[in-house]
Amino acid sequence: MFARLRSVPFAAQVLLALVVGIALGLVARDLGPVADGSPNWLTSTLQTLGGTFVTLLKVLVPPLVVTAVIVSIANLRQVSNAARLAGQTLLWFAITALIAVTIGIGLGLLTQPGRNSSVDAAAQAAPETTGSWWDFLTGLVPGNVLGLQTGADGSLSFNVLQLIVLSVAVGVAVLKVGEPAEPFLGLVRSALAVVQKLLWWVILLAPLGTVGLIGNAVATYGWESLGSLSVFAGAVYAGLALVLFVVYPVLLRLHGLSPLRWFAGAWPAIQLAFVSRSSIGTLPVTERVTEQSLGVPRSYASFAVPLGATTKMDGCAAIYPALAAVFVAQFFGVDLSLADYLLIALVSVVGSAATAGVTGAVVMLTLTLSTLGLPLAGVGLLLAIDPILDMGRTAVNVAGQALVPTIVAKREGILDLERFRSGRAAGPLADPTGVDADLRQPVPA
Repeated sequence: MFARLRSVPFAAQVLLALVVGIALGLVARDLGPVADGSPNWLTSTLQTLGGTFVTLLKVLVPPLVVTAVIVSIANLRQVSNAARLAGQTLLWFAITALIAVTIGIGLGLLTQPGRNSSVDAAAQAAPETTGSWWDFLTGLVPGNVLGLQTGADGSLSFNVLQLIVLSVAVGVAVLKVGEPAEPFLGLVRSALAVVQKLLWWVILLAPLGTVGLIGNAVATYGWESLGSLSVFAGAVYAGLALVLFVVYPVLLRLHGLSPLRWFAGAWPAIQLAFVSRSSIGTLPVTERVTEQSLGVPRSYASFAVPLGATTKMDGCAAIYPALAAVFVAQFFGVDLSLADYLLIALVSVVGSAATAGVTGAVVMLTLTLSTLGLPLAGVGLLLAIDPILDMGRTAVNVAGQALVPTIVAKREGILDLERFRSGRAAGPLADPTGVDADLRQPVPA
């Protein structure tokens, strides 16, 4: 029976799990809370199932980022255009973000969400966490060699941006040391292979994780809260759909790539991002599909995808804050000038990097509002539906994180077109230990 299940395509497994999760979520919502107000047994089970899956993915992110970036930097010694690759990646991050924020502003002006809302003004409340332009600088400086940071509740978490900075520094040091560093590099390559094996085992649990994540979302939040903010929510999802299904395909077509083939390869990561609401949690799968199904060389993808997971957020840092800023301005009767709209675009393009150390759409929104001088209390008006919007935002974030490396690789002539067109690497469920031969090969110059 297990072998028969393994024969079902990964995307179909996740789609089936999505349906089952929605059904269980509706059942859990009908059951309601127990007498003391705590979640019922089904909601708790779904929450535990989904949370455990995301935690397992996040556990693998630090060793995956560190080992993959070090190996990719070492492999780049054979590439004559490494600096150009990095520059092109950042340029296309900015281009796609600018397009996304323009769509967000346009939809805000067209739909007038702040004037077509029945949300109660009493719901306004300033958030506890706000964004700052200093976060980018402080986020670059590692507090320790593990990139660990302590949350307000005393819990430990890791800063992916700091891990990338540390890994790049170690990778460059390996290049400078030369032959004496080969034993260390061999150890890192072996560690990467082990981490990828563990990752493969966790990805096999993705359907179960999907059931828990989407089921818990439906049971906890439902869809009733969308009523008072339906115009705003509709505008956000319209903007996300335009970027994902219009802008991205157009960019792919302009570069001679099939949008359908790209979606077929990237869809497992996009699906998982939608249900998990975590770009970082989806990072291992995003990197996997970018390499195996889209044909981006590993030495480049292992650098560009983790970087994108911290700084490339077309959903959370472009469309959403632009629309939300327009909403807050309209709700409080503040007229925005042309200079204000240009400032929204600038904050959205640059601000995602500034909030990399404290990721989240709320942080990005507060950065945008504070820069424009709009009331931060307006954030509270949107919190009721934020989890529902976050599913779509994260899916677009991850799609962009897979799109830009694909485009840049095609422009630089290093994209494996045969793999892109055929998907011959068997997608994200391929055993990593069976496809690591190219890990030791340099990227074509």
